[in-house]
Amino acid sequence: MIYFDNAATSLKKPDSVADAVYAAIKNMGNSGRGSHTASLEAGRAIYATREILAKLFCIKDASRIAFTSNATESLNIAIKGLLHKGDHVITTELEHNSVLRPLYELESSGVELTIIKSDLSGNIKIEEIEKSIKKNTKMVICGHSSNLTGNLLDIKRIGKLCREEKVLFVVDAAQTAGVFPIDVEEQSIDVLCFTGHKGLLGPQGTGGIYVREGVLVSPLKTGGSGFSSFSKTHPDVMPECLEAGTLNGHGIAGLYAGVTYILEKGIDQIREKEQKLMWQFYKGIIDIPNIKIYGSFTTIDRAAIVTFNIADYDSGEVSDQLAEEFGIYTRSGGHCAPLLHEALGTKEQGAVRFSFSHFNTEEEVNIAIDAVKKLAIEI
Repeated sequence: MIYFDNAATSLKKPDSVADAVYAAIKNMGNSGRGSHTASLEAGRAIYATREILAKLFCIKDASRIAFTSNATESLNIAIKGLLHKGDHVITTELEHNSVLRPLYELESSGVELTIIKSDLSGNIKIEEIEKSIKKNTKMVICGHSSNLTGNLLDIKRIGKLCREEKVLFVVDAAQTAGVFPIDVEEQSIDVLCFTGHKGLLGPQGTGGIYVREGVLVSPLKTGGSGFSSFSKTHPDVMPECLEAGTLNGHGIAGLYAGVTYILEKGIDQIREKEQKLMWQFYKGIIDIPNIKIYGSFTTIDRAAIVTFNIADYDSGEVSDQLAEEFGIYTRSGGHCAPLLHEALGTKEQGAVRFSFSHFNTEEEVNIAIDAVKKLAIEI
């Protein structure tokens, strides 16, 4: 089996991640729910993971990070906890449904929504964001990278614009955390939403949200917090205000191991290896007859994703043949990115996505190139 579906979830993870989860399941109790050793061990693991994530994202105060189950939950917290009737929010056609569906939900109850259009290469113009800002604009929210094309957005430039216009800047880093440098101060990020199971190499069911000091987010959930049990209201201090209920301590312990591996390996080395494999694959299939590749490949700095179709062949059938005939696992269909598929003209056909990990090899990429060639010839 050759796995090229890392934009969905990283399959190959460091052994240390599995070891950490196993040790946590055997030894950890419930953080903040007791003073015994098992509870304290859970608390220490969660504290350490906040600290190492703060180091990775250049966050000065680790308590500004709350843990969630994934980026979808983080984005729902940010969107529903900050926007209210009468507010205006700007997003783009590049976004995942984790952004779009909560925004549509709020639009139906009085939030004004502007969606910046994509061109045929899957790019948007930041100037269009600037033109769309008005008096009641509360937020600009966008992904750091498209999960469909791999195109990157210049979040530093967008963040600077938002800071100048006094508009909140929310970033979906599901596809870039752990692979691309993220500095919340330098990039003027007010809220950062991330997942643990992709580039951070942690277990599924882990994720988080960073909220800049001074930004008040209404909690999506209320309930147990481990303290102030007799108060009728949920705590209003970070991170507990966004962490009702028992955290996934076992998964968070694994996330700590994943981030530790990234920092030791070097984020630049990880990204360079992934991009090298991506370019190898791109150059290997670009001249194959009947191949159409989507996205912009004019710069080296892009997520390690290559998405394409073979003539008018159904993308699901292509992915199935890659799996059944060659043991190559990819993602086909709509990728939870409906507006970008519409912009690219692939709403009906979908597309086949290859997404690379630094654990992949050049030999695996060569096998994939040969497989695509064979399928394209057979059409």
